[in-house]
Amino acid sequence: MENLQSALTVVQPSGALTAANAYSLETQLSEHISSDSSSGLMVDMSRVESLDSAGLVSLISVLRMARNLSKRFCLYSVPPSIRIVFELTQLDQVFEFVEEFSVKAA
Repeated sequence: MENLQSALTVVQPSGALTAANAYSLETQLSEHISSDSSSGLMVDMSRVESLDSAGLVSLISVLRMARNLSKRFCLYSVPPSIRIVFELTQLDQVFEFVEEFSVKAA
């Protein structure tokens, strides 16, 4: 049986996820999630410094796409300053958050 985590594509955005780059981020994530070679997408948020509503909408759009494709979409290592945005909007109930990531040998 193949380890699900080993088939996830990992993307690590950095800096501010705002209206200035939200469309670019959404395009990049959409390409990865729609790829046949990936069972899902893990977004490493550890280098994200800020997130506005446009950035949040981009993540929601890709989450919807992942669900339509029956693929996993999760957020990894979300800093507390970013996590609060998800909590205030109650989207912490919608997204999957992963705190530890390790690939185990099959």
